[in-house]
Amino acid sequence: MSLAPPPVAEPAVDRAPDEIAAGVAQPLRGELEALLGADRVLGKASDIVKYASDASPYRLFPKAVVVAKEAGDVAKVLRYGREKGIPVTFRAGGTSLNGQGQSDGILVDVRRHFTGVAVEAGVPREAGESGHPGDDELRTEAALARVKPGTVLGHANRVLAPHGRKLGPDPASTDIACVGGVVANNSGGMRCGTTLDSYSTVRSLTFVVPSGTTIDTAAPDAAERFEREEPELAAGLAAIRDEIRTDAELSERIRRKFAIKNTTGYRLCAFLDEDEPVQIFRRLLIGSEGTLGFVAEVVFETVPVPARTTTAWIHFPDIDQAIAPVRDLVDCGASAVELMVAPALITAAWNMVGAPEEWKELPPESAVLLVEFGAEDEAGLDAYLAKANEILAGHETIRPIDFSREEEGIELAWRVREGLHGLIGRVRLPGTALIVEDVCVPPERIAEGARDLQALLGEHGFLPGVAGHASAGNLHFMLTPDFAKQEDLDRYEAFMAGLVELIVDKYDGSLKAEHGTGINMAPYVEREWGEQATELMWRVKELADPDGVLSPGVVLNRDPGVHLRNLKTTPPIEESASACVECGFCEPVCPSRNLTTTPRQRIVLRREMARQPAGSPVQRALLEEFEYEALETCATDGSCQLACPVGIDTGKLVKELRTQQHGERAEAAALAAAKRWRKVESASRLGLRFGGPLARRTKRGAALPSPAEGLPATGREGAAAVYVPSCTNRIFGRSAAAAGSNGRRGPGGTGEFAGRAPAGELGGASSPNGSATSAAGSIAEALVETSHRAGLPVWIPAEVAGSCCGLPWSSKGFADAHRHKANEMVAKLWAWSGEGALPIVIDAASCTGSVADPGEGVLSEENAGRLAQLQILDSVAWAHDRLLPNLEIGAKVATATVHPTCATRRLGLTHRLERLAQALAEDVQVPPSATCCGFAGDRGFTNPELTAAATAPEASEVAARPFDAHLSSNRTCEIGLERGTGAPYESFLFLLERLSRV
Repeated sequence: MSLAPPPVAEPAVDRAPDEIAAGVAQPLRGELEALLGADRVLGKASDIVKYASDASPYRLFPKAVVVAKEAGDVAKVLRYGREKGIPVTFRAGGTSLNGQGQSDGILVDVRRHFTGVAVEAGVPREAGESGHPGDDELRTEAALARVKPGTVLGHANRVLAPHGRKLGPDPASTDIACVGGVVANNSGGMRCGTTLDSYSTVRSLTFVVPSGTTIDTAAPDAAERFEREEPELAAGLAAIRDEIRTDAELSERIRRKFAIKNTTGYRLCAFLDEDEPVQIFRRLLIGSEGTLGFVAEVVFETVPVPARTTTAWIHFPDIDQAIAPVRDLVDCGASAVELMVAPALITAAWNMVGAPEEWKELPPESAVLLVEFGAEDEAGLDAYLAKANEILAGHETIRPIDFSREEEGIELAWRVREGLHGLIGRVRLPGTALIVEDVCVPPERIAEGARDLQALLGEHGFLPGVAGHASAGNLHFMLTPDFAKQEDLDRYEAFMAGLVELIVDKYDGSLKAEHGTGINMAPYVEREWGEQATELMWRVKELADPDGVLSPGVVLNRDPGVHLRNLKTTPPIEESASACVECGFCEPVCPSRNLTTTPRQRIVLRREMARQPAGSPVQRALLEEFEYEALETCATDGSCQLACPVGIDTGKLVKELRTQQHGERAEAAALAAAKRWRKVESASRLGLRFGGPLARRTKRGAALPSPAEGLPATGREGAAAVYVPSCTNRIFGRSAAAAGSNGRRGPGGTGEFAGRAPAGELGGASSPNGSATSAAGSIAEALVETSHRAGLPVWIPAEVAGSCCGLPWSSKGFADAHRHKANEMVAKLWAWSGEGALPIVIDAASCTGSVADPGEGVLSEENAGRLAQLQILDSVAWAHDRLLPNLEIGAKVATATVHPTCATRRLGLTHRLERLAQALAEDVQVPPSATCCGFAGDRGFTNPELTAAATAPEASEVAARPFDAHLSSNRTCEIGLERGTGAPYESFLFLLERLSRV
């Protein structure tokens, strides 16, 4: 098979230099491998390129990328960097928006191994302890969370959720940003304000400074060790403390600057909030963007999560009238008050699924508040809403106010609010970047600030959309310049100059509210803070990092033009991925994230190929490495599309590239296999029993599952639905371990169905639909029997053998074979269902999704029309909506762990699968790390390392406690999970069938 061709584009000025083709150069590579081990140095050309980009508009090629496994590794790299004069930068989630996570030195990946969350009991706070104004009572009984820096913030919150707690910071990037980056940038969010951010909620941390010294600030001897091992740093911090405290004017300015959100420069308020040098340094590290030291572990004081919430969109005639009730709403208990202007909502209504249609008619000058209240119960919400309605009654609104308490409505509201980033990403012009900026003005002046900002954006030709955290005076906006064009670079520079003048001179505000300073605001720190305060910041940097090894120039920079260099172009690549803004939201859900590449990195590599001249050394190297790194190990599961704010399915790109690799003979062979799929099914079952092609394709001798048993006999007459067992469930049988753990005993029966035909064949089509005393030996028997008990019998057509949704060919890029099977399936379903008279039930979520949405242009016009009239139900929906209300469930099992598959998530059935499990078990856990298992049809056989890497985090969580049941809804996923965890996974239908035998 040939390599996938590169994208067709013009060479770009910012392309990677030829020497990168050889990877990390010697002697650097050898020295780092000797220092850390060869497995911790990423040395290929693709490694350098994929780590050169992040969510910012900048790009820098690191000399080397190392994957640290422990704080000791970081200390070694820091010492090495000091000795060799090579800068060192830390990289976690790669969501920094201003160039904080990039380096032309050594880039240290701390995402892969610095993970973990431990929940601990809180310690009552001492009365009057500094640094947490107004929130002592909130935290007196707070639980503590000990978190590693590579842990995704959203993951930490999922671990804390059963305790009714969460972390205070809540950026929109919660599901991708890692805790280390959140602390390093003092990232904010919609609810945290200035009292629940990292600066206010971090109780202690463990840090490593450039000398290699490691200190746990919670240790009893932390102050003494810090002064003993870092005497110059400790003494220097004490001197700055005393200098600030004796200058009343400066102290007052510092307090005033941090009374609103501010991440410009270092947190000089640390010198006012703490006395001991080690504690001052702890606070300085927060918001330091990795320029003062490495944070190896953080202990947070958590905050409570309300049991019930409600949200409403409240529309006002203009911004001034929208801002008017904000302070009163906050004072009466609103947990979030978000401001948006009408142009953004109008754009959302035309482009975002779920956005209200009536927004298309909003007056352009109008504005809206998204208001949220949280309480412990419905009565608490009632009390809040009574106050809110009383407040709003005195203000003019242009639409009825409707507070929603439904989970789906609340999720939709926040998805629209947080989706504005992706919305602009989708509608921006080809080749343009997407830059997300944020500023802060005094909250009482936010209406005026929003109008001024809109005017400035319009003056320079940018979209005038503004949104923000109204209660905090925090405004967000987006810029879409094309940095391949000099006129756009000039326009961007002119806008930035105008922005600085507006925010600093008119409002004395923050040029960076919650995104960190970064490269693009470093030249303006002195403009905002003045010479005296800025020189104190330089002294802090020189004390902590005397050799300037840690991310030089990121927070403080004396080069006034640094923010205009190393800006990345956005060359055209395949249309399916061209809208990517490189934000990285896709990465935590990607099964190959800890093995090879992520969706963002695949796109970054394609863009670098496009920047290169045809046949250049870098392009050749990337094409060769792309084969395994990106194509062979992509599960094409589509999870990335659900997480992507721009809606990109990188699996679609991979399928397109796989298609381009196939020759005519391969396409013909695939189509031939599709046409004789019934025989392939039969041969596959025999192969599983006696060894065959599948066994030969399985790497490293991984154990194969047992073959499927025969399908139960059913009848058409009186059937409530057509049941089409997926070909995976017609080939692969039930896990022997699962069958043994959950049992197949029926009360008073033999544990076998009375009638069963060979797998894939149906005999006696008029036989009854199961029996009340039978026990399910296959998923088909479980679904047939359970449906019968619920009074909704199903019918399996005799001709079901050989049917297939086409997914096995789609995932491999065989377009003709996929088209053939997809059309054949719809035609069969049309006939079996009586032209849509009966619903169709499918027992594998991935197959359900493939049938319901085969892809654009796959079906003929006739079959597309037929599909639109068919009701396709996954077994999760069938069991939850139709069967469960009509079944009597006996004694539940004590505990169950549930794995929602990627297809289950895509179908929007995750909550229903969880509710089914809750009907069957007293205690249900969805592991916080549960994402795609990476089995991907047969890729778990051919590339078992993909499944092993994908399931490793979930496996550790499942192993932490015993479970009576391990449930999912897709057979191949269950095989992968069983391999990865060692636990017996199977469909929820088996447990439903067993517990409904009453």
